[in-house]
Amino acid sequence: MTELTELLSELVRVPSVGGTPAEAGIQAMLAEWMRETGLEVDLWELPLERLTADPAFPGMEVPRERAYGLVGRLPGTGGGRSLMFNGHVDVVPPGDLAAWTDDPFSGRVEQGRVYGRGACDMKGGLVAALLAVKQLRQARLRGDVLVACVVGEEDGGLGTYGLLDRGWRADACVIPEPTGLAVVPANAGALTFRLRVTGQSTHAARRTGGVSAVEKFLPVFAALRELEAARNRDVDPLMHAWDLPYALEIGTVHAGDWSSSVPGELVAEGRYGVALDESPARAKAALEAAVAAACAADPWLAAHPVTVEWWGGQFAPARNPDPALTEALAAATGTEPARWGAPYGSDLRLLAAAGIPAVQYGPGDIDLAHAPDEYVPVDEVAQVSATLVRLATTHCG
Repeated sequence: MTELTELLSELVRVPSVGGTPAEAGIQAMLAEWMRETGLEVDLWELPLERLTADPAFPGMEVPRERAYGLVGRLPGTGGGRSLMFNGHVDVVPPGDLAAWTDDPFSGRVEQGRVYGRGACDMKGGLVAALLAVKQLRQARLRGDVLVACVVGEEDGGLGTYGLLDRGWRADACVIPEPTGLAVVPANAGALTFRLRVTGQSTHAARRTGGVSAVEKFLPVFAALRELEAARNRDVDPLMHAWDLPYALEIGTVHAGDWSSSVPGELVAEGRYGVALDESPARAKAALEAAVAAACAADPWLAAHPVTVEWWGGQFAPARNPDPALTEALAAATGTEPARWGAPYGSDLRLLAAAGIPAVQYGPGDIDLAHAPDEYVPVDEVAQVSATLVRLATTHCG
């Protein structure tokens, strides 16, 4: 597994946090690897201004001056079905460095694991796909095999949106996100929102003369918790693996500008789970109604209602539209893999909306993604790569 661990460690050592120069730089590195491997390579600069202006653009949470798309193509001999492997190269920031055992981008190999930010989510899966395509060069398949390296998955789906805009398509797609070797044919959705709570500022020593925006946020927060509970009482059987399939969480709260003042405004941002088969518009309406009801029950908020803004990544829920692909992937594992719907959004919904059947299957535990000391087991990466080879052999002919 020397080639596997060396390539994975090399990619993890690239700090390709979304929106940073390294997110663009890793694409050039991967393009060179593809050329050396003998793939046809399409590396292009994404037209950010045009894409982000499109009403259907899925959202973006970090600024980008440049971003690149990348596809490697192993051409078939003709007459077979095509297969795409789609993996994102962007990673989330490492967070508190003190929580890590060593450098978050060390790419350390220890006890059969590769450590570092992005090892699990999802450079391990990407390496599995890259090595699968490399092995398939000897197979002389009839259908094309594509490996798409995309950016911006973590904050909306820019890369896959740009991939489809470029005109790339396939008859089926596997996304090697970390699923712990489970087959995942569906994703919940996730919407990013912002709340603005108005108070009335004054000196803290005379706080009764003002209105604390923090205090007025509390009934709104309670209403959101009640909404979350109601939305998780009766869920699709695919989501029974999770205690809270459609989570609603406030991730950031900012209020006031001085310690001895009553805060006159609070801004809270959060993430809101969308149920399978639920439209984002319906989900938004439910949250807006819950906020409005909380405001109506409070005299101050009734006169100064909380505003709701929808911004950043907007992930619709999605299902794989072709059960045959799910069955073929499960068969290719050579086992009886677990099957469930993921409680988070992914690029699956963009591919499915474009008419491309897509399923997630990859190495690593999703609980390790975005966490300190993130890692992926090397043997799982190898296992996924072998499964992708078997699937391509049967699917592409």
